[in-house]
Formats: sequence, structure tokens, C-alpha cells
Amino acid sequence: MAAAVLDRCQIQPSPDTVTELILPLLHFDITWLYFHPVQRLLFFHLPCSRRHFIEVIVPDLKSSLLVTLNHFLPLAGNIVHPINCGRPFSRFVIGDSVSFTVAECDKDFKHLTGYHPRLSDEFYAFVPELPPAKISPEDVVLPVLALQATLFPDHGVCLGFTNHHAIGDASTIVRFIKSWASVNRFGGDARLIDDKSLPFYDRTSVSDAGGLDAKYWELVRRTRGVVPRRFSFPFNKVRATFLVRRDDVETLKAFVARRRPEMHITAFTMTCALVWACLVRAEAGSVPDDEPEYFCFAADCRGRLDPPLPSTYFGNCLALVKAQSRHGLLKGKEGFLVAAESIGVAIQNTVYNEKGILDGAEEWPTEFRNMIGKRLFGVAGSPRFDLYDTDYGWGRPRKVESASIDTDTSMALGKSRDFDDGLEFTLSRPKRILDAFAAIFTESIRTL
Repeated sequence: MAAAVLDRCQIQPSPDTVTELILPLLHFDITWLYFHPVQRLLFFHLPCSRRHFIEVIVPDLKSSLLVTLNHFLPLAGNIVHPINCGRPFSRFVIGDSVSFTVAECDKDFKHLTGYHPRLSDEFYAFVPELPPAKISPEDVVLPVLALQATLFPDHGVCLGFTNHHAIGDASTIVRFIKSWASVNRFGGDARLIDDKSLPFYDRTSVSDAGGLDAKYWELVRRTRGVVPRRFSFPFNKVRATFLVRRDDVETLKAFVARRRPEMHITAFTMTCALVWACLVRAEAGSVPDDEPEYFCFAADCRGRLDPPLPSTYFGNCLALVKAQSRHGLLKGKEGFLVAAESIGVAIQNTVYNEKGILDGAEEWPTEFRNMIGKRLFGVAGSPRFDLYDTDYGWGRPRKVESASIDTDTSMALGKSRDFDDGLEFTLSRPKRILDAFAAIFTESIRTL
């Protein structure tokens, strides 16, 4: 599935910005150095012509992007990975820029923005690729952000975002997306970026009493391959989005509260537990009952460090939360309760750890590597970062998609667009498994 490219350009921050901004990659960032790029798609209902798109929409997007990048300089820069000595760092210098692609597509906008199963490959016409790395004997220079605006004539526009995870987590990238939207919506005035949204760059504010920066780099640098891998098509997967309404969440909470009154009960925990248990049942077959099952997600650390960081801290600031169970337990009649209890205990042991959220952090890279190739399920995104309230002046997105989940075993989780206090999640799986999951999930919601 292809889109016709109308324009490719580089958007540079204003030359009167700082001449150079260098940020060391801390252990929070180093964790993601060799991770696949993160890809987000925002589809907007905007029935405009090709001429209006090219003459009005695109120029507005370019000018507002320039203004926004003046405040988010590292996103216009690169990650520099020294070959022989020194740790990687983020660097912006005058002349650095962000790749911006303008395209047009005649595919069915309504189909692509639905909740029903759709071929995963269909979405990659709208996903921008990061420019290739620049490799020299001294270092590898990695671009960190690429953007694309795709027109569906008389129907809508898709904005595509691809970023290197080591430059920033969801908190950082979503803050940039919403700042760009605000500037575009209100005419490009830099003052309209709320002071509360401006990035906080001071890396010296991050305490490293345990020497995690050095320990993580020693572990990670042994990994071969600096340049992110390219995707192989076809994925042979379909993606579908499922809703969990507020009433569903309350029913799940009440069910668990009756059976496990001491448990950590939140909408996030209930939803993740139900999806995990249903997916294990959908995938059941030749998997032994004693096979370990892992469920992982990242928790924002900013407010839980000592001292705490501002919510606007730019970069990655995530803790690994790992729940573990057995295949036979999760696929059984009590699978949902088992999953809920496992996730609740993992949250209690990490997020609410009396010794601090970083207790045991020196083992996180090793723990994660040991799970690769095993039965691992995770979460991309978070209901805390609601992209459905992003408005570029065209109204809220019709649909938000996380293309990245096609390349791993995560689900994309976020707030529901249409239901207050509801959640929605997207899975990308082979059709047989996704169909089985849909039937099991629907039945579970009904019976629980």
C-alpha cells in the first residue's frame, strides 16, 4: 500500500536559537538505545481538497512545526553514539533539522479509522521513516524524529510520527505533539505554548547515587548493532481496537474486590489483566501449562524519584514493571484473577516500593533481555497521555494508532475517544489469534 509523495523537506529551528545543546544519555535513555522506533498515527476528519491541503494546511503545519521545534531542540538533533570511547549523547547544532514528508493517498479513510480488523501492512504508507544513520570511524549519528502529513482528499489527514525511543518516552513525545497542535491551532504564536509544557532539560537533576548510568552502559554496549533494524513486510497480521467502557471497568473492579479485597484495583490493572488472560486463552494450544508468562509495562518515574523531577522533564524516565505467572494458570477459569493479582503485586513491588521505585533497577536490562524470545506481553502507551484531546485546529482525532505494536507483542492502550472514563486498546496479531481473542474477550466482558 503506497502513498504518493508530494514533497519532502527538512524543517530547521530558527537560526537564532542556541548554537548547540548537548544532553548526556542517562540510564533511563540508554535502556532504549537499540529499541525499535516508536510510530504513532493520528487520523483527523478534515474534508479538504488537494489544493487547500497544499496551499493552506501544509504551510501552516510547517511554520508551526518550526516554532515548536525552537522549544524542543533535541528532536531536531541527533543521538551520537561514539564507536570506541565515551557514552552516547543527544546533540543539537545549528543546521540540524527534522524530516517532514507530505503525501496523498486514495485509500478508504473510513476503513482505516475503524475498530474492526484491518491488515497491519495498510498503515505503513503513512508512517515516516527515520533518515538513515550516518556512520564514520568515530561515531554513529542517529536522527531521532521524522514526520509525515498524508491527505485523503475530501476525507481527512493523517499525521505520522516516528521517533527514536532513546530521545524521549511517551510523556516527552506527546508533550511535543500537543505543543505543535496548540501552535498550529492558534496561529503559530510561540507564546501559546504553555510555560507548563516547556521542556525541562537539566540532567544534573537526576540523581544517580547507585551508579546506574555506568552499569547500564556497560551492559548495553556489548549489544551488537547500533542502527535500528528495518521492518520486513508483510507482517501477516491484522489489527483491531477494542473498547472497555466505564461500566465494564466497574464490573471488573467489583468482581475482583469480592474475591481479592486486598488487591491493587485500578482501571489500568483490570483492563490489562483481562486482556492478558484472554490473549493467553486465544493462543493456547501447544504451550505447556508450566511455561512462564510475562507481562511488562513502563511506569513514569518523574514524580517518584528522590528528589522528584518536573513532569516536563525531557527524555526517558521509566521504571520496568514485570508481572509473571504460568500459562496453565492464566488460561484456566481463574485466569483473570490470577492475572490481576500478578499485575497488582508487580505494581506494589515496584511503583510503591518502600525503598523507592528504582529498587532493583540495576537488574532491569538483564531481566528484560532474559525475557526476549519467551512468552512476553506488554503495553505501549498509557491512558495518562491522551492523544484524543490533540487539536491542530481540525477537531479531535478520529482515530489514534500505534504502528509500533506490529513489531513486538505489546498492545496499545489509551483513553477511549467516545466514552468518558473508558479505555480502548489495539492488538496486532495473526488473524486466527485475533479472531479467537475477540470472541473470548467479548464473552469474558459479558460473563464477568
